[in-house]
Amino acid sequence: MKHILVVEDDKIIASGLVYALEQEDFSAYHCESVSEAERAIANQKFDLALLDMHLPDGTGFDVRKKLSDTAIIFLTVDDDEARIVTAFEGGADDYITKPFRIRELLARVKRTLNTNGNNSSKLSLGGITIDIANRMAYKNNTLLELTALEYRLLLIFATHRGQTLTRTQILESIWDSAGSFVEDNTLTVYIKRLREKLGDSLDIKTVRGVGYRVD
Repeated sequence: MKHILVVEDDKIIASGLVYALEQEDFSAYHCESVSEAERAIANQKFDLALLDMHLPDGTGFDVRKKLSDTAIIFLTVDDDEARIVTAFEGGADDYITKPFRIRELLARVKRTLNTNGNNSSKLSLGGITIDIANRMAYKNNTLLELTALEYRLLLIFATHRGQTLTRTQILESIWDSAGSFVEDNTLTVYIKRLREKLGDSLDIKTVRGVGYRVD
C-alpha cells in the first residue's frame, strides 16, 4: 500500500482528498501545518506528498525540504508561470491549481507514483546516463547539475528516443493538463539551458515548425 501525506489547512478540501485517496486503496495521512507535517515525516515514510503551497506556519516548500525520495504534487491557488517554474525547480513532480476535480487529481497521483515507481533501471542516451532510481543524470560519469524541470525534460527525450515531439506534447508531459497556462517561450528557455549543460554529449534537434527530436 502506498502512503500519501496530505498537507492542507482547509479541512473541507483535506477530508475530500483523504476520502478519495482511501477509496483508491491508498493510505492517506492528513496534516494542517508545516510543524504537524514535520512530526509525521519523522515517524512515517511517504511515497507521495500533496502539499498546499500556503500554510498557517509556512509553505509547501518548507515541507518539501523535509522529504527525501518522496514524489511531490503542489496544491495552490496560484496559476502564474513564475510560481509554476519555482515549484518544479523546488522538486515538484506535478502542480495543480484550486479548484480542481478529484478525478483529475487522482489521475495525477497515479501517474506520478507510476513514473517514480519505475526506478529499477538506468537509461543511456548518447553520452548521457540517467539514473532513474535516484533521479540523477551523468555526462561521461560526471554528475550533471540539473534542475527538477531540466531533469524531467531529459527523461522525456530519453523515453521517446527517435520520436519527434511537438512543443505541445512536451509541455503536456511536463505539466499535464495544467500546461494550458504555461507560456510557450518557457520551453525554449529550458531547452536552451539543457543543451548548454549537455554539450556535445547529446544532440537535441529542432524540427522546424514542429518541435524537438533526439535520436
